[in-house]
Amino acid sequence: MTEKTTVVVIGGGYAGVMAANRLTARDDVSVTLVNPRPDFVHRIRLHQLAAGNDDAVVAYRDVLAEGVRLVVDRVTRIDAAGRAVDLAGGDTVGYDYLVYAVGSGSADPGVPGAAEFAYPIADLEETLRLRPALDAAPATAPITVVGAGPTGIETAAELAEAGRRVTLVCGGVLGPYLHARGRRSVARRFAALGVTVLEGPGTKVTAVRREAVELADGREVESALTIWTAGFGVPDLAVRSGLRTDALGRLLTDETLTSVDDVRIVAAGDSAAPSGMALRMSCQAAMPLGARAADTVADRIDGKVPGELNEKFAGQCISLGREAGIFQFAKHDVAVWFHVGGRPGAKLKEKVCSGVVKHLADEAGKPGSYGLHRIKGSARRRELLAARGEEAPAGNPERVA
Repeated sequence: MTEKTTVVVIGGGYAGVMAANRLTARDDVSVTLVNPRPDFVHRIRLHQLAAGNDDAVVAYRDVLAEGVRLVVDRVTRIDAAGRAVDLAGGDTVGYDYLVYAVGSGSADPGVPGAAEFAYPIADLEETLRLRPALDAAPATAPITVVGAGPTGIETAAELAEAGRRVTLVCGGVLGPYLHARGRRSVARRFAALGVTVLEGPGTKVTAVRREAVELADGREVESALTIWTAGFGVPDLAVRSGLRTDALGRLLTDETLTSVDDVRIVAAGDSAAPSGMALRMSCQAAMPLGARAADTVADRIDGKVPGELNEKFAGQCISLGREAGIFQFAKHDVAVWFHVGGRPGAKLKEKVCSGVVKHLADEAGKPGSYGLHRIKGSARRRELLAARGEEAPAGNPERVA
């Protein structure tokens, strides 16, 4: 009987689940998924959890293939030389190949008072910590949301729709990714919801106090509760394990998602930096990257040259409460004038949120069926790589049989 190739996937988010499910298509591979939580966190619904209209959690039995062994624990170190990972619980799990999909979380704001008085909501535990504070705050209490990216916009809209008194502090422009037309659409929705939007360079937060937020232009914004959504970081596992990363700590790979340090380590999702040019953090990128990572592992097992990533972004989808939303279309991941707003935008956003879980469940039921990572991608990435005047970082040249 031929011994199976062992693959360990670190991280049970969009990328990790997709990779793990896909690898179960092979009878000669055993797959272990290591994740610190016993359930799948549907991160693109965390703003709904904050507002109390969704739990943002899906049981792994609904999205994870039966053939995947789930280990609920946290990886503390990757021993690349020994091909093993150390777990917080004291166990060690060996591997032949490793998929690094640890995702992203809150970044240290570096703003006085933020760690003490602000509530980040980049992961489940942070958002659950916010819930009782919101419940305890009077309905008329002023709430400040810091950060005007998708998470900040969605959180502000969700809370305002629930009747809360909300101020959104942008620290720059509202919705930096959006086209000017899309930005105006979001501004109109906020006006209808009664959200106060503070824009401009002077709105960068310089300090957070228990009952106020201080801005760079000297203003103070009354705030009984401050929610921090500005910026994301990644776990430092790769750094602590002696693997090369970009400045943020994402694992450096070539265009096949193979680590530049070790041919047996492949990365996917928010924690990957292919060619030092990481893709925009999103489930839109994470699932195709998870599928590509699985295909790379499969190719290396078979002694084949893996294919390269082929990403294409349609745009950005943002909910504006339950009754409105915006789908901002894009070309080469740059917003164009066309968008779908209002109630149709809300329906599109909900379809995306439901569709993400369906994609994972479908791959669990029929591994290998997902194919969005194979659609023709944008030539823009290749142009940018060529413009740097260098090849993508090369992985370990060792050929794996």
